[in-house]
Amino acid sequence: MTCRHRCQNARMTRTAIVAAMHEELSAVLALMPDAQCQRAGGREYRVGHLHGQPVVAVLSRIGKVAAATTAVALIERFQVDRVLFTGVAGGLAPGVNRGDVVVADGFLQHDMDASPLFPRYEVPLYGTDRFGTDVALTARLARAVQRALPGARLHRGLVVSGDRFVASAADSEALQRALPLALAVDMEGAAFAQVCSDYSVPFAAVRTVSDRADDAAHGDFLSFIDHVASRHSVAIVEAFLHAG
Repeated sequence: MTCRHRCQNARMTRTAIVAAMHEELSAVLALMPDAQCQRAGGREYRVGHLHGQPVVAVLSRIGKVAAATTAVALIERFQVDRVLFTGVAGGLAPGVNRGDVVVADGFLQHDMDASPLFPRYEVPLYGTDRFGTDVALTARLARAVQRALPGARLHRGLVVSGDRFVASAADSEALQRALPLALAVDMEGAAFAQVCSDYSVPFAAVRTVSDRADDAAHGDFLSFIDHVASRHSVAIVEAFLHAG
């Protein structure tokens, strides 16, 4: 038995609840007014309890480097046992529309290209271009979405990440042609998936579709995060934690 497993067996499972932006997680943070705030690496980690379960809630900030920094701190410093990422994404695949919910089965970096040394999208020295989410945790998250948002259309599959806000029909269509299995695009998920894979920490992610990653994406995104994103996130997180 590893040290991590011994520690996990000695206490309740600690869940990291993460989003990139305040608008995506504000309602969750509001449920933790007595949480202890600990600063590390320019982030504020809220350490406390939610529905009787130990949690660490944090805003990762935007982009893959910021996401990776946050993921490492959550695992190394705060000893979380599992990571739940929530927030918004742009819809890519036909039929993945604004207001739909995507639960990721895996992540790929759409801007990773070390060719000709490695195939396009493959992460150098890993022998793969994608990192899967935890099967059991992802199934539980999908059930939580169905309970929390019964009227929302739920999709499961591949989400792609990159350090670019995709906001034109041309870019969106190019991504769809290159990666036809991709349901949605974000800027953090693939980094979290890779770090959690490195540390063997279960990871699951849910994204509400804020826009179609097209020419209207900027306006749709800003409107959605102001009025919908946090409400969806808190409903899903509460349903997830209530499941045990």
